[in-house]
Amino acid sequence: MKPARLPEGYDATLTPGEVARIFGVDAKTVARWEASGKLPGFRTPGGHRRFRDADVRALIEATESSEW
Repeated sequence: MKPARLPEGYDATLTPGEVARIFGVDAKTVARWEASGKLPGFRTPGGHRRFRDADVRALIEATESSEW
């Protein structure tokens, strides 16, 4: 399954659940991608994972070009 495209100019942070929906995977998979370094993420002051839009876009590009 191809990942969904994000709207152009969309600049935000995404939750693991949002990233999971884009790629059609479970949120735990997204957490593993972060742990393995495939997708950089950060923690909010409350301890929640977030992912930058640009990093998600880069991963989409990498998966589409088979660099992943």
